[in-house]
Parts: sequence; structure tokens; C-alpha cells
Amino acid sequence: MPAVDLSEIERAATLVARARHVVALTGAGMSVESGIPPFRGPGGLWTKHGEPPMNGYQRFLADPAKAWRDRLSASGPMRELWETLRNAQPNPGHHALVQLEGLGVLQALITQNVDNLHRAAGSRVLAEIHGNHTLIRCIECVSRFEPGEVSVSFGEPIPSDVLARCFEVTEACDCMLVAGTSATVYPAAQFPLDVRQRGGDLIEINLYESELTPYCTVSLRGPSATILPQLVEHVAQLRRS
Repeated sequence: MPAVDLSEIERAATLVARARHVVALTGAGMSVESGIPPFRGPGGLWTKHGEPPMNGYQRFLADPAKAWRDRLSASGPMRELWETLRNAQPNPGHHALVQLEGLGVLQALITQNVDNLHRAAGSRVLAEIHGNHTLIRCIECVSRFEPGEVSVSFGEPIPSDVLARCFEVTEACDCMLVAGTSATVYPAAQFPLDVRQRGGDLIEINLYESELTPYCTVSLRGPSATILPQLVEHVAQLRRS
């Protein structure tokens, strides 16, 4: 893959540095760069094992005790996912977003990932739209608790408090970083489109072109673990000048 044009990184950094309310949206691409396999595509868990049932949450509601027993004895894709989640560590892309937050530039971070890597890196302005595999959420009061090991429940509704926070920060956003995601799964896919429709800037960091690419102000083609640190370094320089 050819190196990213430095002038494009500088252009993106200028947009970020001058923005009033920067929000980042991250997806599975960042997890893959930390060794967590994707669900679909080459090397994907579902490609190797087949897709799991999409009604995991409904099955949990019907018989919680059985659902917990099944999770603890699971094999195949879910067992492999647990093992990789347990061993994964934040990569330079995660740390770059923490640095951007520390500069006072990044106002919010929306992630579609459940891997806990943004929290582990130190992100504080975090909205985990699909939850966190290290936390149990009460379905009534939405309080979070630390368990031991919990798997992902497919079909589980997005937490209402997190979704409200996502809409709130997106409404204020005038520059969105979209890293490691094709932004095709809703409701997360709507956030960058809303920003663009209001005249905000979209900066895409991805290995490949996506459905979002035509709407982006700048598209930086490459791994987020490489590009985000470079981008943040340029933003920091602009903030100092």
C-alpha cells in the first residue's frame, strides 16, 4: 500500500485544528489492528465458523439462566472471540485519540467496538454504542457492572443513554474523524452523514474506499494505527504555532 500523501495529512490536521467540536467514530478496523479478527471477510470469525444466531438477546430474555450456561460453555467463534478480546492491547491509533482528547481537541469518541481498548488506552469522552464486553448492563436502569467474562449478545438493543449521547455530540459536531469503519451499519452510519449534511467536515481513515468516501472532505488511505498518530502530531504542531 503506497504511503499517504503528507499534504493530505496536513490538510486533515488543519481541518481538525480549526474545528470547534471534533468527534471520532471508530469501528472494527481499529480492532483488527490490535489482533482481534473481524466477523466477516478474510480471516473473519463467521467466515470460518458460520454466523451465530442473531437473536441472542431475545434468547437471554426468554431463559437467562440457560443463556449464561450456554455462554460459559461456548465453543467456535464466540470462544475464539473471547480469547482474542482477553489478550488484545490498544494500538497506536487508540493512543493517538487519547492524545487528541488531551489536547482539548477531541470532544467525543463514538465506537462501534466492544473490545474495551479505547477505555484501556485512557479515553474518557467515550460512547460505546454496542456496549463493552467487560461490563454487564442492567436492562432496566442501564447501570454498568464489572463481571468476569461476558460474551456479546447479538440482537441486543442499543443502550438508550448511549444513543442519546451519540445524537447529542453529533448535533454539535463540525468535524468528524471516521476511523476503521465502512460506516454502513445504522444507526452509527447516520452520524457522519448528518455532520456532512450540516456542512461539517468528514475525515476518513481506512484501508479501503467505503460507501462514505464520496462524502468525505479528506480520505486518508491506510491503517489507523499508522495514520492517526501522524495526524495528531500535525494537529499538536498547529496548536503550538
